[in-house]
Amino acid sequence: MPTKRLSMRRIRDVLRLRFSQGLTERVIARTLGVSNGVVHGYLRRARLAGLSWPLPEGMDDEGLELLLFPAPKAAAQSPRRPVPDWSYVEKELRRRGVTRVLLWEEYRAANPDGFGYTWFCTTFEAWKERARPTMRQTHLGGEKVFVDFAGDTIDIFDPITGEAHPMKLFVAAMGASNYTYAEACPSESLPEWIRVHANLFTFLGGVPKFVVCDNLKAAVTNPDRYDPGLNRTYAEMASHYGTAVLAARPRRPKDKAKVEVAVQIAQRWVLARLRNQRFFSLAELNAAIRLLVAELNARQMRGFGSSRAELFAEIDRPKLGELPDQPYVFARWKRCRVAPDYHVEVDGHWYSTPYRLIRELVDVRIADNTVEVFHKGQRIASHARAPNRRGHTTVADHMPSAHRRYGKWTPGGLIAAGEKIGPSTAAFFQAVIADRPHPEQGFRTCLGILALTKSYGNARVDAACQRGILIKARSVASIRSILKNGLDRAFLDETPDHQPLRHGNIRGQGYFH
Repeated sequence: MPTKRLSMRRIRDVLRLRFSQGLTERVIARTLGVSNGVVHGYLRRARLAGLSWPLPEGMDDEGLELLLFPAPKAAAQSPRRPVPDWSYVEKELRRRGVTRVLLWEEYRAANPDGFGYTWFCTTFEAWKERARPTMRQTHLGGEKVFVDFAGDTIDIFDPITGEAHPMKLFVAAMGASNYTYAEACPSESLPEWIRVHANLFTFLGGVPKFVVCDNLKAAVTNPDRYDPGLNRTYAEMASHYGTAVLAARPRRPKDKAKVEVAVQIAQRWVLARLRNQRFFSLAELNAAIRLLVAELNARQMRGFGSSRAELFAEIDRPKLGELPDQPYVFARWKRCRVAPDYHVEVDGHWYSTPYRLIRELVDVRIADNTVEVFHKGQRIASHARAPNRRGHTTVADHMPSAHRRYGKWTPGGLIAAGEKIGPSTAAFFQAVIADRPHPEQGFRTCLGILALTKSYGNARVDAACQRGILIKARSVASIRSILKNGLDRAFLDETPDHQPLRHGNIRGQGYFH
């Protein structure tokens, strides 16, 4: 590995001590704390460049470097030793399995007289620093909190079986004060992600203006660099607390450098200290984490002269927004298409929507106790969440009028309607319903018999049902045929509607008694 080049300031000292003070190379090396060979090399370069002391007026460090180290520049301009396309090299390094050694070998295969591997790596690093300079970010008080999960986990053990369950560590850091929060949770799922955020805001005692997060699935549904799509539940939680979510760019850890450092500190300050302890519940583990986080925030930071807690109380805390009266209640969102029976499916249960929305796309908000349906931003239905699966929850107002009428009928209600026509009709209805495997299968037959009363009247329909019972008919077509052919008349009540004639020659029915 080549010796690291001295700074231009120290090279100037070499030239000054040699040409102005007249010191030997050995004395200069001992004075500057470098080897004799290093001093000899720089003096040789100075003689080749025709330099002495004092240097020409107006010569800056860049000009001095070009005089002392002309070889790389000359070589770069030489057509026999072309310089690699560093933009191509950086792009290829982002691909899986591609290394610098591989790219250098390909470069040398195309250019046998090209530069060596050490020059290749050193020059590429210098190009990256010039092409992608790091911007120092300035964070205002109460403006941003950075959140992420640590890569390392910590186990809790089942007290009965002894089985270990790895817990994830959620870490957050305030931008201005570095005030840190950490909490263990079972997973990176959406419910846990929302829950730890609610706990974070409670810990801070307020809400920052922005939450800067990584592109995990619980937060970002579409990790686009310019227009990331946020998970709707996460966005709803942010709206509830009056904050906004800023998703870091994919594969850009510098966008959330605060929490990257906080994660590293938490892994060393929290996880490393708890590595030899055994915890048997999540509450016990988080109690130990809270103590260590409190110690971390109370510790004096180098270069600041104060602790994270002191800076937070001074800079961040006064600028935080107020917490809402009620914490956010977790709810999932689901995109559904309304089925032909005007219901949507949620966790195996079906909930009704207005029938006019059949085949329309709707958004369903699923909370612990409620299911709400939204169409184009407006709530169109709300149901109490059903505990059972494979069932239906239907609101009558969501049904078409014909379905509402049909939905009111029950076996008892139909038999009662038949009794209003006549006893034979009620008996016929009862026989039809009992004859079907499921009572509902006989509803249409009964409703068809009721419709016949509009054309034939109650008396004839009841008489037709009486004949239908005798011949064991069980369909509307049979009763309609009886009525059409007048076969019901034999069963009509033959008592005349008018009073009988009274005459001396007519004995009447009382004569035989």
